[in-house]
Amino acid sequence: MTKILNYLWRFWLLLLAFVLTIIFGIPVYILSFSKKHYQYAYKFVRLWCFGMFYGMGFRYDLIKLSDQKKDKDQQYVFISNHTSIMDIMLTCILFPHHPICFVGKKELVKIPIFGTIYKRICVMVDRTSARSRADVYRRCAEKMEEGNSIAIFPEGGVPDDTSIILDNFKDGAFILSSKHHSPIAVYTFIGLKEMFPFENSKGHPGRVKVYFNGIIEPTDSPKDLKEEAYQVIKKTLTEHSI
Repeated sequence: MTKILNYLWRFWLLLLAFVLTIIFGIPVYILSFSKKHYQYAYKFVRLWCFGMFYGMGFRYDLIKLSDQKKDKDQQYVFISNHTSIMDIMLTCILFPHHPICFVGKKELVKIPIFGTIYKRICVMVDRTSARSRADVYRRCAEKMEEGNSIAIFPEGGVPDDTSIILDNFKDGAFILSSKHHSPIAVYTFIGLKEMFPFENSKGHPGRVKVYFNGIIEPTDSPKDLKEEAYQVIKKTLTEHSI
């Protein structure tokens, strides 16, 4: 019975996504033609994310582990652990004053309707192409010069082994921060791994814990940035996971 309810819940996700994409996708698509209008398109992106996140029965509590404050006029590289598709919606909800561009997989362009909008508002990367991966830094720099921030899940994906608390980080976010002197805003999401996993027969609505770990200032050593960020998130997961 529980599995049936979960499959129905997942079907509701598809229906909700379709309706919200039709409603908010049109203004996002139109506004995304001009780079200077992305800040307005982002407002509709956030409405879509609110509809998806809250429409699936999720809520969140923000816990600040640092007194640091984000500057509205500063572009950041936002990072967090990655365990669920809902991480994307939650990230946009958290940042109303920093229009975000995600670094995302090129394969998502194939999704009907969504894919058309996705390729306009994201920096896409073909992970099988070294040239595409290398070009990400240039395209992210362009987005930041336009006044946008970049969101990257440094694990690069969700590991198949669910016992892994935090997978190894890729270098991208930290090279970007170091190259372009962009601060890294670090967050830890706890709860979505159990509430909305990638396995369709599992999950449930609930309250997600969001921990703001602080801001790491850029240095000339991406390796040190990566290690510091990894240890901060790993410590938070270890100490606060249910």
